[in-house]
Amino acid sequence: MRRKDDGGWNPYLAGTLSGMVSIGSVWIAGKFFGASTTFVRSAGMVEKAVDPERVAQMPYFIKELPIIDWQWMFVVGIFIGSLIASTTSGSFRLQAVPDMWQERFGPVRWKRWLVAFVGGTIGMFGARLADGCPSGHGLSGSMQLAVSGFIALICFFIGGMIVARLLYGGGENQ
Repeated sequence: MRRKDDGGWNPYLAGTLSGMVSIGSVWIAGKFFGASTTFVRSAGMVEKAVDPERVAQMPYFIKELPIIDWQWMFVVGIFIGSLIASTTSGSFRLQAVPDMWQERFGPVRWKRWLVAFVGGTIGMFGARLADGCPSGHGLSGSMQLAVSGFIALICFFIGGMIVARLLYGGGENQ
């Protein structure tokens, strides 16, 4: 069940714009959507500032140089685009953790942050294990009409539904 209208963007418009950006990315830059490698590269950049010799010896960073590239800027663009979308729709709120998380995990912030951190760590581990995030595989793969892209999307949604059911139960929210 959908929650009351939060004044957000029309999902058809947002989907159309996302599709146009995806096509433009391939047409102009020859690159498909992806984001998970950016976080590993960012960690590599931080570590490189502290111990550049160690980073130079790591096999992963020989393949994926810890540099600011198009994908890193894409992730920055996601943040900026989200900020623009939320402010123009009137739904922007500065908050540490969403209300729904507080309802589910209680008023103690450190517990909610711990759950979010563990979930993000598991998600990032899975994305690196799969050599990319499911949304990147799904969006870029389905754009190429690749069966694996559609399978990734299906698994992504099924996994999301299972986790949502485990975390929030079967009840409806408002």
